[in-house]
Parts: sequence; structure tokens; C-alpha cells
Amino acid sequence: MDTIKYSVVVPVYNRPDEIAELLESLSRQTSKDFEVIVVEDGSQLPCEHVIKKFTPGLTVSYYYKQNEGPGPARNFAFEKAAGRYFVCFDSDCVIPPHYFDAVDEALKTFALDAWGGPDRAHQDFTWLQRAMGYTMSSVLTTGGIRGNKKRIGWFQPRSFNMGISREVYRKVGGFRFSRYAEDIEFSIRIRKEGFKSGLVERAFVYHKRRTSFGQFFKQVFNFGRGRALVGKAHPSEIKITHWFPSIFTIGLFLLPVFFFVHRALFAASVLAFVLYLAGIFLGSLLVNKHFVVALLSIPSAIIQLVGYGLGFFKEKLKTYL
Repeated sequence: MDTIKYSVVVPVYNRPDEIAELLESLSRQTSKDFEVIVVEDGSQLPCEHVIKKFTPGLTVSYYYKQNEGPGPARNFAFEKAAGRYFVCFDSDCVIPPHYFDAVDEALKTFALDAWGGPDRAHQDFTWLQRAMGYTMSSVLTTGGIRGNKKRIGWFQPRSFNMGISREVYRKVGGFRFSRYAEDIEFSIRIRKEGFKSGLVERAFVYHKRRTSFGQFFKQVFNFGRGRALVGKAHPSEIKITHWFPSIFTIGLFLLPVFFFVHRALFAASVLAFVLYLAGIFLGSLLVNKHFVVALLSIPSAIIQLVGYGLGFFKEKLKTYL
């Protein structure tokens, strides 16, 4: 019989500083019924020395394996896990002290087989990280899947904050993609097997995202690629909303053409873009209550949509070429 309720699974790649913050937050949990499994995915900057600092207060296992991506790293950890539930966090997350209390309550109330939680930007994060956190979770940028509406019966968890029962893993298996939307593809198979998944609103995490717009662009570009790859494996899972970033990007690139060939269309397009970005600014200002963060949310949204749109469109083209 298992004696541990939760096995926390964390793949890490060249992020010793991040893993320290994550473990520090886990050491402050009000519920202690969990173990932590850290899988070093072929890093050149290993974090084993960081792990040792937390072993007196946490039950932590550390493994080093060749680099294959976060999907195989999590599968590796699942095979080592002793808990009745497996909980996936990204290494750039900070976990609030009440996280497992919130999950305990949800499991008792709704008998969930799987769950996910929102991501938020902590007040201690940089202005840029808070801006990127807003645009990644806003319904205005198709990020509303991480929003606040309670959905019990089906919710698509993401691997930065995902929990599954041991039974789900036994029946569904682990991640099939090595990276890029591996969590979406996994969640789709969980749903198709008839398991019950829900959004646990109070089980949020503080998610740092990237530290520069350049890194952010690369990340969202790969997100777009990943969504297209999901479409290859599960064609019915591509919706019109997944095309929105590509449509936005094409429209943005066509603005100079409109200027020369159709001034009225150019003026209407510019007005639409301005109104849309004004909505991003006002939404961020309302949520973050910080003028500079709201301003930074405008380029963040553009980078997110263009990066995702180009990645999605590029991967989709490969299907037809």
C-alpha cells in the first residue's frame, strides 16, 4: 500500500537557480504528504548540489539522464514515483503554501482523476515577467484556458501545473511527445479514456516564464509548432481559435500592402489593431494594477501572437508540402 499521497515530478534543464526557488516554496507547504522527484534532463549545469540543501526538510530524489525532453523526463519520474497521485510542475514555478490543501479539498469534493490549476505572476517577478504572465493567461490572446472559470468534468491540464492519479498513468500511459505541446496531447488521451478532470482554482502556481522577449518569442514559437503537431496526432483538436495568432500575424504583415493598395482598408485595419492592443493594455492594467506592466503587455501580446502564429503556420505547411 502506498504511504505517500503525492509524487511531485520536476524535469529540469540547466536551471539550478530556478529549482532552488521551487524547492524552497515546496518546503513551506502546509501539507507534507508528498515526495519530490527531480530529473536532470542532460543538463550541462546540474542542480544536484542545490537538491542536497533541501534534503533535511524535504523527501527529494534526484536522477540524471541523457537529454530527451521534458516528456520522457516526466515518464522516467513516473516510473520511480511512490505516490497515489503524480503532480507535474515546471522548474520555473513557485508554489503557494496552500497548494496541496486546495487539491485535497477538490479531490474529496469532485473525485477527480486529473486536475490542473491556473498560473499567476507573483508581485516579486520582474515587470516583464508579469507582463508575459498576463498575456499568456488572458482570453484576449487565446490564453484563457489558464483562466478562472471552474470547469469540472473536463479541463485540459498543462504540465506546468498538472496532476493525475496513478490509475490514469496505468491506463493512458505517459507523455508521447518529447516536447512542444506534449501536455496537450497527453490531456487529450486522458479525456478520450473517459477520466474526470477539473480546474482547481485555488491550486494555482506562480509561473515565471522567460526573462527576455527573445526567449519568450522562442518559447511561444515552439508552442505554435506543438499545437500543429497535436493536430497531426488528433486532427479534430484543431479549432478556429488556434488559427487566430496566424491570422493576426498575416494581417500585421499585410498592413504595408494595404497602405499602398487600399487606404480605407489600411485605416480600418490600423484602427482594429489599436483597439485590440488598447484592450490588452486596459486588461493588464486592471489585473496587475501597474502602468509599466500594462505597457509591456502590448509588445508581449504581439510577440506571443506572432511567435505562436509563425510556429503554427510553419508546422502546418509541412503537412501540405
